[in-house]
Amino acid sequence: MRTRTTARGIAVLGAALLAVTACGGGSDDEGGSSGSDSAEKQINIYGTDGNMGNALGEDFTEDGELAGMKGTTPLTELGSDFTDRLLEIDPKLQDYNYAGETYDAVVITALAAQMAGTNDANVFKTYVNGVTFGGDKCEDFASCSEIIAGGGNPDYDGISGPLAFADAGEPAVASFGILQFADDNTIHAEDNEYVFAGDEANAASDEGPAPATAVSAAGPLTIGYLLPETGNLAFLGPPEVAGFALAIKDINDAGGVFGQPVAQQGGDSGDTSTDTATQTVDRLLQAGVNAIVGAASSGVSQTVIDTITGAGVMQISPANTSDIFTTYNDNGLYFRTAPPDVLQARALSDLILEDGNNTVGILALNDPYGTGLAENTLNNLVEGGLSEDDIKSIIYDPQAANFDSEVQQMVELNPDAIVVIGFEESSKIIQGLNAQGIGPQR
Repeated sequence: MRTRTTARGIAVLGAALLAVTACGGGSDDEGGSSGSDSAEKQINIYGTDGNMGNALGEDFTEDGELAGMKGTTPLTELGSDFTDRLLEIDPKLQDYNYAGETYDAVVITALAAQMAGTNDANVFKTYVNGVTFGGDKCEDFASCSEIIAGGGNPDYDGISGPLAFADAGEPAVASFGILQFADDNTIHAEDNEYVFAGDEANAASDEGPAPATAVSAAGPLTIGYLLPETGNLAFLGPPEVAGFALAIKDINDAGGVFGQPVAQQGGDSGDTSTDTATQTVDRLLQAGVNAIVGAASSGVSQTVIDTITGAGVMQISPANTSDIFTTYNDNGLYFRTAPPDVLQARALSDLILEDGNNTVGILALNDPYGTGLAENTLNNLVEGGLSEDDIKSIIYDPQAANFDSEVQQMVELNPDAIVVIGFEESSKIIQGLNAQGIGPQR
């Protein structure tokens, strides 16, 4: 793993520019020129967690159509022990995005309930932050449970990193993977680089109550999942569901919670174009779940968070990154193991600046994730030395029939870099960029 630390305190990838060659179509004259006056220009294409997965490559049939496209996603360097066990759950896994965060969400929920001695989320919610910092270090449910049994406070360092929740119930520091598409339009995990953003010193200071001296739960802890089996984030579903199932297995193999196996439920979150998430949440609540892991999409969570937390059930997302949840009025029942976009934007903007880009176009879908990450990225690019005039941000409708207008605006901008912040519609946008000679195709 090769990383180095910038003056801004974040480890960033030190790699050569991975560029695509395109015709710039302009000159120093205001009116521009064409033909022999056109100069070759390198265009760098970047993605983020919503599209940096091998599922994107399935929409491209010719080698090199995504070659060199880079991007960031919340991801730590996963050991083979963990990935091998995930493959035992689901042998067809192509990616591991958010599998660790999902696993950790389940373990944190179980530890908080164990600490509280109850499956009442309105009680065990006060223990959640405290199991991620301070106290005695532990890296799995079994060892953390031993600490609790001895009257101590566990500091769970999970699959996804140190976690160290801030007051808002979200990681104060996080690891991000720098991923890159190869000539075969796939991401090779062995080529990933890893960077950190945030500061563990920003974790909350209140570790919460001492462990309960007796168990008051009348029944088992029941955890449900609300994860994308269909919709525009369906490629994230398999690793997340596998992470959920593996965590439940490990917890129950270690004796469960309150000496009882953790019960599980699950269902599809769909996306914001359907009411699938609402139907699944209603079913999970009727089944009596104490906590729900999900959703993956920030936009989907925004449609169900009030229903979940209003019912006195804890919601903990492994993949929500929108900053709106940091200050959301959630009755203290919403948490997430995914870092907020303010952290991903820092990692992404540092990558863009380290690659030497001086002008940047941003294409972002119109939802809390897209607009929030676009705004934070722009702000960090300005903080890093670019002027606002060097950056153009375009917000698009992900349900649009085509993205010709947005692509044309990128052609006219002729930037050094284009950032695509989107979901499955990203393939159409990138195909449009390729058609205009400013995409990653080589």
